[in-house]
Amino acid sequence: MKPATWEGVFRDGRDLYTVNRNPGTTVYGESLSTVDGTEYRAWDPFRSKLAALLLKGAPGDVLGGPRTVLYLGAAHGTTASHLSDLWPQATIFAVEKSPTSFAPLLALARTRPGLIPILADAQLPERYQADVGAVDLLYQDIAQRNQAGIYVENARACLSPGGRGVLMLKVRSVTQRRPTASVVREARSALVAAHLAVTYETALSPFSREHVALAVRG
Repeated sequence: MKPATWEGVFRDGRDLYTVNRNPGTTVYGESLSTVDGTEYRAWDPFRSKLAALLLKGAPGDVLGGPRTVLYLGAAHGTTASHLSDLWPQATIFAVEKSPTSFAPLLALARTRPGLIPILADAQLPERYQADVGAVDLLYQDIAQRNQAGIYVENARACLSPGGRGVLMLKVRSVTQRRPTASVVREARSALVAAHLAVTYETALSPFSREHVALAVRG
């Protein structure tokens, strides 16, 4: 097990791992490995688009070392749990609008101090802006038509100047007909118009079809 390019991430061959914050427990059935007394959780790129982004060659500073994170579309908490491993001292605000998905997210948060679940719609950041405040990292993974617009509104509300971010763009949630390249160009234009610099872009295949990751700086 060797440290990877990204802070807090480890590699064993091509596989990614994070140090298990709750030894002996899994979140989504991932495998556990113990090396020299430290337990690591496998980070599955087919289950976590962020792991896919890293394996696709994202630069080492794509996430930085945030103290505060706003995660839009946290679902059951698969990726959020690995962020909790990466930055145990950080506060991670995890927004999810589905009550069905929120229940396991809430249960996960009970075992991971610093992971703060919020039952809310990411299209309405004004409903949680006062509680979240300014964050160092804005991460979004939702299936909405206006994904870039939602990201921009949350960045305006909550992203610190100079903060980092990642937009996981689900192309077929935007349109079923237009080419992927056209949808990505439109999203990039919306981000740039909001004074967010796109620093890295990659399709997530073969791990996740029809997803393109856009990393930004405020």
